[in-house]
Amino acid sequence: MANFHDYYLFLLLITIFLAISSTLFPFSVNANLEGDALFALRKAVTDPGNVLQSWDPTLVDPCTWFHVTCDHHNRVTRLELYTNNFEGEIPNELGGLKSLVSLDLFHNNLTGPIPSSLSKLSNLKFLRLNNNNLTGRIPRELTKLGNLKILNVSNNNFCGTFPTSGSFSKFTEESFVNNPRLEGPELVGFVRYDSGRECN
Repeated sequence: MANFHDYYLFLLLITIFLAISSTLFPFSVNANLEGDALFALRKAVTDPGNVLQSWDPTLVDPCTWFHVTCDHHNRVTRLELYTNNFEGEIPNELGGLKSLVSLDLFHNNLTGPIPSSLSKLSNLKFLRLNNNNLTGRIPRELTKLGNLKILNVSNNNFCGTFPTSGSFSKFTEESFVNNPRLEGPELVGFVRYDSGRECN
């Protein structure tokens, strides 16, 4: 009888443990992955004002870091990192911030291309990368961002044409102004995106 009681108690404890783990564990894993993605940004840029000093990879929860906003599930929803004189490239890892709603990196000195990995940010509504030194083509993959409401990539050094399909169909040329090497909107059926012209 005692053995049966012990076995029953063991099963009950295992059930309770699994129930608690299934609730808490995804958030801790999620926080670690998001922390890794954010720390990749810290490593990718020079930060003259030490704005990212609180971004400590030894802290499990990136929601405690400055300029990071999270929802009630501790998922990163906003990055507000504008006007900080950052230099460097936007890392591909930012595409791992699956709950991100707003990405504000405008008024910095960022260089390089927009990572196509940002097309994975299906919840993104605000993408503001204006007033940097970004180059290359504007990734066509970004047209998959169905929730995107505000886009500003003006005052950079993009080249080629800009997309006009998908979510980009609602944005005017104001979103793209002051990119001297940008040729204008993509004319679907007339001008191929990869027309062979050098663009980097």
